[in-house]
Amino acid sequence: MLGLNAIRAAASVPVNFQLSWLHSVQFGGSYIAEAKGYWSDLGLDVALTPGGPNAPVEPPVVTGSALMGISAADYTAAAVENGAPFKILAVAMQKNPFAISSLPDNPVNSPADLAGKSIGMATANTPVLQALCDLNGVDINEIEIVPTQYDGAPLLAGQVDCLLSWSTDLPVAMTMQGVEPVVMLLADHGYAVHSQTYIATDDAIANRRSDLVALLKGEVMGWTDYVADTDAAAALTIERYPDAGLDLATQELQAERQVPLMFSDLTDQHGFGWFTEETVAANIETLALLGRTVTPDLWDRSILEEVHGST
Repeated sequence: MLGLNAIRAAASVPVNFQLSWLHSVQFGGSYIAEAKGYWSDLGLDVALTPGGPNAPVEPPVVTGSALMGISAADYTAAAVENGAPFKILAVAMQKNPFAISSLPDNPVNSPADLAGKSIGMATANTPVLQALCDLNGVDINEIEIVPTQYDGAPLLAGQVDCLLSWSTDLPVAMTMQGVEPVVMLLADHGYAVHSQTYIATDDAIANRRSDLVALLKGEVMGWTDYVADTDAAAALTIERYPDAGLDLATQELQAERQVPLMFSDLTDQHGFGWFTEETVAANIETLALLGRTVTPDLWDRSILEEVHGST
């Protein structure tokens, strides 16, 4: 006679959940959901597939080999322009993580401070800097763009005045080296692009809706636990991926610094992942500056409303 666990396993629906990058505490809530059995209790057998520089999110989601993926509004907008039938179902990062880091003796506290300074960044991110400048009346021609590797070293060595990166990686790495940089979040100066967003296809929404609701529900439960104990999330990440080259102290600091990006008055009121017509409108405005034309129907909140039991 089959035991309860065996019956659950036999009844579980296999689901591939495509992450946007290599394993780290960036996805700590997902690891908690799996470790605590939230998804298995909801009838899913979830595989967390890492992304990376050579593993984009969109292809496995659009082909159906992944039910849901983690992306960002600008990437999803580009894919939709090329015919991909995606919808954004929820938003993990309420604030975009892009930031400009500088040193305390030569700080960049506002976009206006960029004039006359050199910034180290990937040239592919020039549209991001241009959008920030457009939003804040800064002439990008007054900023010297220096192509650099994704590393804090050029700033620490005095080769550039500031760096463009995510606020949760290079600034964290510099802090771990004993240098606390000044971090200016682009989102605090009008740059509204939803990041770490959950995407699925129109077909999945129509034909695998219950699986999407269960997958997103477990994810919400995991992230709710995450914010209650970020150190535990960091420890779980190290435990699960001991060969990923991760450092516990670094993961703890990253986990802590993700919190104000992912949790807000909006999520306190409505629940993790929430978005509104107002936040969508702000995204559409910024995406237009990035050369992406989208409409509000790129976002579909109906799955999230089922998850949170609201309409």
